[in-house]
Amino acid sequence: MKLIKFPGLLLLAFLFTLSGFSQDSEEYQVAENYTKQEVDIAMRDGTKLHTTIYSPKDTSKKYPIIMQRTPYSSRPYGEGQLRSKIGPNEYLMKEGNIIVYQDVRGRWMSEGVYDNMRAYIPNKKGKQFDEASDTYDSIDWLIKNIKNNNGKVGTWGISYPGFYAVYSLLDAHPALKAVSPQAGISDFFFDDFHHNGAYLLSYWRATSIFGYEKSTPSDTAWYKMPELNSEDQYQFFLDNGPLSNLDKYYKEDNVFWQQLKDHPNYDEFWKSRGILQHLKNVKPAVMTVGGLFDAEDLYGPFHEYQSIEKSGDNYNTLVYGPWSHGDWARKSPRQAIGNVYFGDNISEDYQKNIETKFFNHFLKGSGSKDSGLPEAYMYDTGNREWDEYAAWPPKEAKTKKYFLGADQKLEDKATDAEVTFVSDPKKPVPYSEDIKMVFTPRKYMTDDQRFAARRPDVLVFETEVLQEDLTLVGPIEAALKVATTGTAADWVVKVIDVYPADAPDYEETQEYLKMGNYHMMVRSDVIRGRFRNSFEKPEPFEANKKTDVSFELQDVNHTFKKGHKLQIQVQSTWFPLIDLNPQTYVPNIFKAKAEDFKKQTHTVYGDSFIKVSVLNEK
Repeated sequence: MKLIKFPGLLLLAFLFTLSGFSQDSEEYQVAENYTKQEVDIAMRDGTKLHTTIYSPKDTSKKYPIIMQRTPYSSRPYGEGQLRSKIGPNEYLMKEGNIIVYQDVRGRWMSEGVYDNMRAYIPNKKGKQFDEASDTYDSIDWLIKNIKNNNGKVGTWGISYPGFYAVYSLLDAHPALKAVSPQAGISDFFFDDFHHNGAYLLSYWRATSIFGYEKSTPSDTAWYKMPELNSEDQYQFFLDNGPLSNLDKYYKEDNVFWQQLKDHPNYDEFWKSRGILQHLKNVKPAVMTVGGLFDAEDLYGPFHEYQSIEKSGDNYNTLVYGPWSHGDWARKSPRQAIGNVYFGDNISEDYQKNIETKFFNHFLKGSGSKDSGLPEAYMYDTGNREWDEYAAWPPKEAKTKKYFLGADQKLEDKATDAEVTFVSDPKKPVPYSEDIKMVFTPRKYMTDDQRFAARRPDVLVFETEVLQEDLTLVGPIEAALKVATTGTAADWVVKVIDVYPADAPDYEETQEYLKMGNYHMMVRSDVIRGRFRNSFEKPEPFEANKKTDVSFELQDVNHTFKKGHKLQIQVQSTWFPLIDLNPQTYVPNIFKAKAEDFKKQTHTVYGDSFIKVSVLNEK
């Protein structure tokens, strides 16, 4: 087997995507307006973190500091080497702010040892450190040593840098006034690498980025990636078989791969790295941002906002747009996800009128709770317009249940229906018709689901054609009543907007598709059935016994238009978005053998239901 260095251009493109860095060409030149310096800031334990500081050349006034801490590099390194764009957006860059990037402990040019989602230590003593103390120590140094700062600091970041922005809220420095976690990771058992305990196999390649450690500062990539000799992700993983066969690609030196294998359940290893339980009595103003079609970090932002809301009285607002991962930091005239178009200049509007307004109010303005922004600014992905809510989820919404009935119908009441299908691990349901070898799939979040609806191992339930608009808001609960001939199974639920037959195509619609009868996925998720009662203590199914399996799908703000249909799909494989369940109970699926994987028959009963919150149903 051959190991190769992470390709430089691919690395840069990947890092820019995750950090929200845009490569759009601009007339504005950072070098003409900012000076750059690189410093190594000593933390309380003596470890030095490499920090890049962009300061406005106009020194006639004072500026706030806006900082991003990142595992993806504060490059470019070296005198005279500057980024083409800095800060959260071009408006904050052009009007003048002190912009800071820092390599977190153990990454790139910083000293120390990296720890993936390093656990928070409450009540630290002496030289004990975590990401909260590293942030505190860095802010303290910046405030005391950077000229022309106004004593106020903001933090922001997208994806993993979003996690570090959330972390800055813990034991926050008094100068920290405004924090915007964007697509922030909150818990690796529910974000990115797992969904409700099911391993996201599609993210397996990213294990190289987080799994290989380094012992000294480095300005070049040290990541190693296995050479796969395939561009067909589905076939590659199907041919490789059980997860245990992937050990030939990642050896013991990939720390994260070993951690994934050694901790298949929600044990203390994962719990300690979660950040939600620590978000209490937060002081700085917070604006949490996410994408309603973010395939990576949909769980984190919703739950971070809710955790802060429960226990604090700080300024706390939520923004979710029709974006995939990090789209809000880009400049797309037409906002689309895959085949579906949502509107024009949505990201630019957010950057100019929401993000800039937030930071300016709390870093340059009065800092009062009256920022002029709503509590929740949510895009309706069916009506294609912004909604403003006084609370999220909206308190005026009413609960409605759709029962999974016979003859592919969604019913108002439970029935005695029993619908069965055969799940074969050798022929799993793909997550898309368009599966490539990618780091993180994006377009599948709105993909056409007709291909799945026509498979015998996917159950379909839908309403009649809607006579009035139907708006769903907030989280969706799947309450399934199921049975299996085996002792293990995964359960996937998809919420789908079925377009009318005469729906027009968009510019973005792929040539081989038509939007007429398009089955747009609005929301979907999975639970590994062994975790139906506890993520800490998995348990097998009793064969052929009716069993409750309930889980939450993440929030939506979507109007199913008059003339459309609401459809629910239920299946048991979703490959290779998630790994294959043997359907025979084993203690650790990462160590399952080929002979453990069995074809099984699953049953869904008519008292299963999908619970939603509805705004406008009469």
